[in-house]
Amino acid sequence: MPDYGHDLMFGAFLNPAAGRPQNTVALAQLCEAVGLDLISYQDHPYQASFYDTWTLLSYLAAATSTIRIAPNVLNLPLRPPAVVARSAASLDQLSGGRVELGLGSGAFWDAIEAMGGQRLRPAEAVQALKEAVAVIRGIWDTTARGPLRVDGRFHHVHGAKRGPEPAHDIGIWLGAYKPRMLALTGQIADGWLPSMGYLEPEQLAAGNAAIDEAAIAAGRAPADIRRMLNISGSFTDHGAGLLQGPSTLWVEQLAELALRDGISAFILGGDDPAALERFAGEVAPAVRELVDAERHVPEQPRERSHEETIPPHADLGVPPTLDTGERLSPTRLWDEDSRPSRPDSPADTEYSERGRAIGQHLVDVHDQLRTELTRIRDLITQVRSGAIDAAAARSAINEMTMRQNNWTLGAYCASYCRILTEHHGLEDDAIFPHLRASEPGLRPVIDRLVDEHKIIHGVLDDVDRALVDTVEQPDGLAELQSTMDVLTDALLSHLSYEERELVEPLARLGFYAGQI
Repeated sequence: MPDYGHDLMFGAFLNPAAGRPQNTVALAQLCEAVGLDLISYQDHPYQASFYDTWTLLSYLAAATSTIRIAPNVLNLPLRPPAVVARSAASLDQLSGGRVELGLGSGAFWDAIEAMGGQRLRPAEAVQALKEAVAVIRGIWDTTARGPLRVDGRFHHVHGAKRGPEPAHDIGIWLGAYKPRMLALTGQIADGWLPSMGYLEPEQLAAGNAAIDEAAIAAGRAPADIRRMLNISGSFTDHGAGLLQGPSTLWVEQLAELALRDGISAFILGGDDPAALERFAGEVAPAVRELVDAERHVPEQPRERSHEETIPPHADLGVPPTLDTGERLSPTRLWDEDSRPSRPDSPADTEYSERGRAIGQHLVDVHDQLRTELTRIRDLITQVRSGAIDAAAARSAINEMTMRQNNWTLGAYCASYCRILTEHHGLEDDAIFPHLRASEPGLRPVIDRLVDEHKIIHGVLDDVDRALVDTVEQPDGLAELQSTMDVLTDALLSHLSYEERELVEPLARLGFYAGQI
């Protein structure tokens, strides 16, 4: 997955346990003193052994001066969103613009009901969260005319006065894991805030892809959504898995999560002062240095085949990815020479920054798919080199997520196939009809791309069947490898063709009518 380019942030996920307020304040002040960027607290209003989160945040804002503060995440079923909006804006002004807002759709429904809240089904909770965000942002928007009105199914605001306005643009970060919440994150959120323990590192790719697709469909750039992660681990002398080892191991693993999966905020759970000091003093600076160095490696110009010409508008600046012509399998699913080409675009076309970003985003999404394909092929190679039992596989997953056993390989490939199918579905159902209608000369290209999508989906079915056979009969790995070679040839060829033909029209026409 890509690096979304956000500045790195390092924070703490602290315990709001009641009873020893002097310790709670001292730990927050320590986090500020050692240079962490953020302190955050869980919110369980039904938990009598915890301080009320909003009261705690307000008190700690007064006891600190620079560190940012946030709920991680706020329990909206027990907090009216209009009141949350005014509370957050007020505290943001009083603290000098240091408040961020992590939100959740709700959990532990028995306890919520015991406190007077309404039990919601999963789809209802997501809808309620969506309405709540509309209310919160509406209260903050003091430039809008008239009072706020939101007529939702779960949240109703009929003529509420707007304000106060926050001191800065408060980020709304959603704790999301399942498809509806991931889609909502892409549609409306400023950040994605999952936690280790509920989500394994190898699942970040699928979550990012779902968020990216939803963002595109909503007319947003995926980079608008910061990717964050609540982490846990132990500093030990010897490496024993993910975030289980010396600082150098932490640095390597967190830098990989930043560059491969786009995570730009790492929030360490736990109240151990020594661990927090080590995280801030040894890990955070080194991760920043590694990521910054990688981000500033000069890009090499892309080579082009003799058949690939420079786009007619060089000022677009988004070159399509080269198809080298190399193939792994003798099987050919289509005749590449029969592919139609798009008509030349108008010579006087000027591209907006948004248009360039849309064209580049097609390449970026395709690069995600190419990266995932490479990771799957590496998994297959490593499994073929020698079977490993479940215990050894678990240890390997913690150290290197590409190294997994047969069962995990099947689950990982299945996840990738679903992501690829969803990507093609978005193109077929939304983007392609818009391009067809906007530029009739593109119709032969679009028709060919749709036909190739169908063929690729057929190969994905073959991969699924080969995976099932591999789990039941380990000696079937050769057939799986052969099927993956066919998929690799077809997909890489298809993605390059699609970029060559559609990057420029997308930059000129957008994903949907009226976008450019």
